[in-house]
Amino acid sequence: MTAPLAVVVKGWPRLSETFIAQELVALEEAGLAFELWSLRHPTDTKTHPLHDRLQAPVRYLPEYLRDEPRRVARAIGAAADLPGFDAAADAYARDVARDDTPNRRRRWGQACVMAHEMPEDVRGLYAHFLHTPASVARYAAILRGVPWSFSAHAKDIWTSPEWELREKLSNAHHGAAFGATCTGFGAQHLQSLADVPGRVDLVYHGLDLSRFPAPPTRALRLPNSPLHMMSVGRLVEKKGFDNLIDALALLPKSLNWHWTHIGGGALDEQMRARAAERGVAAQITWRGACDQPEVIAAMQKADLFVLPSRIAEDGDRDGLPNVLMEAASQMLPILSTPVSAIPEFIENGVHGILTEDAPAALADAMQQIAHDPTLGPQLAEKAFQRLTTDFLMHPGIDHLKRRLDAMLKQPG
Repeated sequence: MTAPLAVVVKGWPRLSETFIAQELVALEEAGLAFELWSLRHPTDTKTHPLHDRLQAPVRYLPEYLRDEPRRVARAIGAAADLPGFDAAADAYARDVARDDTPNRRRRWGQACVMAHEMPEDVRGLYAHFLHTPASVARYAAILRGVPWSFSAHAKDIWTSPEWELREKLSNAHHGAAFGATCTGFGAQHLQSLADVPGRVDLVYHGLDLSRFPAPPTRALRLPNSPLHMMSVGRLVEKKGFDNLIDALALLPKSLNWHWTHIGGGALDEQMRARAAERGVAAQITWRGACDQPEVIAAMQKADLFVLPSRIAEDGDRDGLPNVLMEAASQMLPILSTPVSAIPEFIENGVHGILTEDAPAALADAMQQIAHDPTLGPQLAEKAFQRLTTDFLMHPGIDHLKRRLDAMLKQPG
C-alpha cells in the first residue's frame, strides 16, 4: 500500500528550509507515512545531514510545463475524467481571471500532473507554504476529491493577495481542512481572514535539540579582545544585511571586530561591493552556503549572532527564523530586530537585544556587547532557557500529526 498523504514542497532538498526538513523527518519518525512532491528540482550543491534521514519517496513535478510537454498533455487530458474536474476547473478559471500569469498557469498544469499520477489510495494533501505549493495542492485535491491542508510561514502570508488567502481559508471555495502557521503574528492575521478562525492553528516549529551538540563552555571575553560576529541568512532584502554592513562601517576604528556571513542569495555581489565601498571588506568573511554542522561550528566560535530583519518593499518579512533558536541552542548571544514574530522568542534586554534596523542603532548595540563582556552570556543563558522551556519541536509535531491523522480519516 502506498502512503495515504501527499506532501507538496517548493523544492527538495533546500539548505535554507531546515525547518521543513526537521518537521517532515519528525512526522515520519512519529509514524506518518507520506510521499513528497516537489515543484522544483534541487539547486543547492550541499545538503544537511537531516535530509538524509527522510525515507519518504520524492517525486518531481515538471518545474516548467514546457520541459515535459507529453507528461503535461497526458495529465491535462486525463484531468477531465477525475471526479472533481468541474469544481477544480471552475476554481482555476476564477483564479486566472484575477491573476492571469505564467506562474498561475504553471500551478494548474502541475496540479493536473499530480492529480493524474498520485496513487489511488492517497486520502489527503499537505502543502508547505500558502502561495504556489498550496495552490497546486488545492487544485489537485479538488480534482481528486480529497481534503488538503497547509503550513504557512512568512513570505507566503504577507505577499499573497487577500482574495486568494480568503478563498484558501473558506469552505465555500474548497479551502483547506486546516492550516498551521509558525508564529502568533501570522496566525492572528490568517485567522482574521478565515471563515472559521479555528481553521488556522499556531504551531511553532521549535527546535529538535537532539540534532545539536550541547552548548560550548565559553570563556568570558575580555573587553579588548576581538569581537567575532556572524550571521546566517539568504542575501535578500528582508534580511537587512545592507544595513548591517553600513553599521559595521560605523564601528570605531579602535574596536577589533570581524563578521562572518553564511548563506547565498541574489544580492551576493551587491553586498560584497557595498562592503568594499564602506571600507570594511577586509574584516568580513563570506562563506556562502554551508551545511548544518558547518553552521554550528561557526556559532560555537562566535561572540555575537546578528540578524537585522526588516520588512521588504513588497511586504515580505521573516516569521520567526529558526536560525535564532539554533544560535540560542549554542548559547550564542543574539542581536536582532523586533520584526514580525521575533519578539515572540526574544524579549529585548532579557533573551537578546532587539533594536531598530537603522545602522546607527545596530552599531550601538554591537558596541554595547563589545564593551560589557558579561552582558552577552547573561542574555544567551536566558535565551537557552526560553528555548528549552517553550520552543522545543515535539509539542508542535504531536499537534500536527493529530491534525493530519484526523484529516486523512475524512470521507472523500
